[in-house]
Amino acid sequence: MQHVIPATSLGSRDRTLRLAFVSAVVSLVAAFAAVGSTIPLFNIYRAEDGFTNAGISLTVVAYSAATLGTLLVLGRLSNQVGRRPTAIASLGLLVLGCLLLLNVHDIGILIAGRLLMGLGAGLASSSLTAYIVDAAPARPAWLASVASSQTVMLGLAVGAIASGALVQFGPWPRELIYLVAVGLLLLSAALIAISPDTVTPAPGGWRSLRPSVRVPVRVRHLLPVAAAVFLATWATGAFYQALVPALVGDQLHTTSPLILGLVFAAYMAPSALGAPLGSRFTPAAAQRLGMIAFLAGWIGMITAITTGALPLFIAATIVAGAAQGIAIGAATRGLLSGSRLTDRAPIFAVVYLLSYSGATIPSLISAQLSNVFSVPHIALGYGALALIATLFTVIAARDPHTATTSPPDE
Repeated sequence: MQHVIPATSLGSRDRTLRLAFVSAVVSLVAAFAAVGSTIPLFNIYRAEDGFTNAGISLTVVAYSAATLGTLLVLGRLSNQVGRRPTAIASLGLLVLGCLLLLNVHDIGILIAGRLLMGLGAGLASSSLTAYIVDAAPARPAWLASVASSQTVMLGLAVGAIASGALVQFGPWPRELIYLVAVGLLLLSAALIAISPDTVTPAPGGWRSLRPSVRVPVRVRHLLPVAAAVFLATWATGAFYQALVPALVGDQLHTTSPLILGLVFAAYMAPSALGAPLGSRFTPAAAQRLGMIAFLAGWIGMITAITTGALPLFIAATIVAGAAQGIAIGAATRGLLSGSRLTDRAPIFAVVYLLSYSGATIPSLISAQLSNVFSVPHIALGYGALALIATLFTVIAARDPHTATTSPPDE
């Protein structure tokens, strides 16, 4: 049976777990900063290498599909071999992805690099988020769910802003950000290596590779609404990755990589601020509030696209980003309610399976439609998805059961 590692004293245990918590948070930020670093370069690849909107959308599909496959097969692996080796392996895959992207002049190389990043991100999504929850301090009570659900968004924002700045003002605009990302990933791996594991390795590693999707029985009634939240919000994140670079250039009349990075970060960064606000409400109430505000943000974005107003687009993006933080944090908090140590990696595997499904399926559809419809017309489809998800959440959101004991998993 897996358990938190013993310590010689309470003070020593707190210190070692604090190191593990900080290392896991830093590593998850670094992992998704590497993922976000490619986004401001998309317009350069378009202009200098002739990549199309359809091709860029396929890179998002490749990344998300690789992440989905990794979550299905390896989502529970850290329960058997430990959080630490799994986390280090995820960082290694991301390093390989960054090194491959140092020389992008063909869409196949970009797709291959993003696929490697997807493998690393999938492994990080289950192992590092579970590591964060295992090692998080008991107070404040919302810290575990917020840190595990929003560190990804923070990392993406940091990566996009840093990349935009280095592409616009630094030397070697196509390579420098990847070299910086490699350095941060290696530093993160070193931090994980000196941190204590929170899981004792146990037999059954090979058995854990069988694809399995499960959450504890006590929170299964929360899955439909959580799925609506994750699907709609992550679909919007994929829209910002694949199509907003072209939108910012064509409709909002700027080609600045830094502006592009800031626009993407304006969606991702406020998410980390919205999640603690949602902790003041019950999970159901916070999901309703978050999704209503998320829909309001989409209405503002569509208005801005129609009028070509960049300031309105950024303001609406910030609203949608903060709102998704409220909704995602609340959905994650509900699913983690009463969770045991061995529940956490499978729960996060399901969370990210739903999330990356939301990123992959609309991206695949939009990649096909981009040859027929303009980006503003495709944006209307994403807005319609936000409307449907919001209506479903308002009607169907529920709180976790309050019983302290839970039925056995089926």
